[in-house]
Amino acid sequence: MPEQKWPQTIWIVRHGQSAGNVARDAAEEAGLPLIDIAERDIDVPLSQLGEQQANALGQWFGEMPAEQRPNVVLSSSYARARSTAEIAVRAAGIDRDDITFVADERLREKEFGILDRLTKFGIIQKYPELHEQRTHVGKFYFRPPGGESWCDVILRLRSVLDMISREYRKERVLIVGHQVIVNCFRYLLERMDERQILEIDRVADVPNCSVTSYEFDPTRGKNGKLVPQLISFVAPLREAGAPITSEPDVPAAPKS
Repeated sequence: MPEQKWPQTIWIVRHGQSAGNVARDAAEEAGLPLIDIAERDIDVPLSQLGEQQANALGQWFGEMPAEQRPNVVLSSSYARARSTAEIAVRAAGIDRDDITFVADERLREKEFGILDRLTKFGIIQKYPELHEQRTHVGKFYFRPPGGESWCDVILRLRSVLDMISREYRKERVLIVGHQVIVNCFRYLLERMDERQILEIDRVADVPNCSVTSYEFDPTRGKNGKLVPQLISFVAPLREAGAPITSEPDVPAAPKS
């Protein structure tokens, strides 16, 4: 048998609810053009509920046998994702000295450029031509000035997967990122096309602190492959009594 290329397990998690999610809800409900939050997107913290969700996630990992828990943790460099990873690791009873823990900027939120912090109403009001262009092109390929398309995010995630297959084969890897990161990893690992992943995105947001996981199966494919196990799994939150939230991230352009 060829040497195993992939980790044994990959868990991909969206960060817990953030203060930005709360501010976005308030702005959308009030019909405001701008989300009222002062921090840079990278510095937006978890809400109190987000901390509770991250703790519930960690407790779920902590109930696993030690040999099945994550031993590699890769986090977005954004505060809300990094805090989610740190809280989860601590709640799981995992010693940071016993694992690899890396904040990787390639796992950061999709960049929205000049659309940053604007609500759907704000985008239509301030940049009607961009709203029209995005509607015509579709969010997969549309790149706002100064920002990224989904294709741009996928490009950087391809290099993350190259690193994972090179440095963490046979390991148990937890990735903590953002909604678009979760969906773009699914696009890559499940070999989807534009229509398939945008339909998934259209139907529902990725719940905060939900788990999407893949397990290596040596009998699948030419040399073994990662097989989906859990998709947007929220049972850890339900079991711990943590409310389930699924608001879009703060600067996100409106959904199709």
